[in-house]
Amino acid sequence: MSTFETIIVIFLLVLLLAFVWVLTELSNMKKVMAERKENDPETLKLRLQAYERITLLTERISLQNLLSRINNSGLSCRQMQISLIESIKQEYEYNLSQQIYVSPEVWRAVNNLKEQNIYVVNQLASALPSHATAMDLNKHIIDYLINNSGAALNNVVHEAINYEAKQLM
Repeated sequence: MSTFETIIVIFLLVLLLAFVWVLTELSNMKKVMAERKENDPETLKLRLQAYERITLLTERISLQNLLSRINNSGLSCRQMQISLIESIKQEYEYNLSQQIYVSPEVWRAVNNLKEQNIYVVNQLASALPSHATAMDLNKHIIDYLINNSGAALNNVVHEAINYEAKQLM
């Protein structure tokens, strides 16, 4: 091997080592930036507010709270069903942006709660006769909640939210 070839090989090795070093430094810088971002007081404040908002969302879409908020006087069962489902969807959509501040697991739990409540309302409404009133549906939902206290995801979702929020503090 000639001197020129040796110099080129050494130059390429130095270039390769420099490239690896730059990549390592960039990776370390990314980690430091991510840690700073997580520990930033403003970011922490936003994340804690998101957990508060999500807790409020889960309370507002719980079936027992929906029943107490929606005026059912003179509504049919079908109209009440639509009102309950629309209220759940509106609350969820209003808080959709909060998902960027929480873990995917907590957001999935909130989404599952929404879906479960819509499913329960639809199933219980479909079990009633076509001439049923909103009051009949409300009674049916209350009976379901009393007889299936373990079926409600609300408490499980609250525990997950609380656990994650406490991890931040």
